[in-house]
Amino acid sequence: MSQGVYPNNWKEIAIALKAASDWRCTRCGRVCLRPGEKPIDLTVSQRKAYTLQVHHWNYDPFDNRLETLACLCSGCHLYYHRFRRGNISPGQLSLFGKQKVS
Repeated sequence: MSQGVYPNNWKEIAIALKAASDWRCTRCGRVCLRPGEKPIDLTVSQRKAYTLQVHHWNYDPFDNRLETLACLCSGCHLYYHRFRRGNISPGQLSLFGKQKVS
């Protein structure tokens, strides 16, 4: 299954990086949720805030060398992309997911 600019094994790469970081954001230290974790005391929006994502430091989604990748919580990932929109697709970094536009 191709994922656009990402290699076919992107999911495995991302999971391995997140596990190696102990599911912790490298910027703020937030401990994020592991796959399948859905604490009942968190809302959907809060769960998304505790989602760990893989960031390309050089903003090049074609460059998947380990030294160019870092694990960030969704808030920190959004922070790094706020002023530089390099590889963001619409809705990719939204903390609230895709929303219908009327």
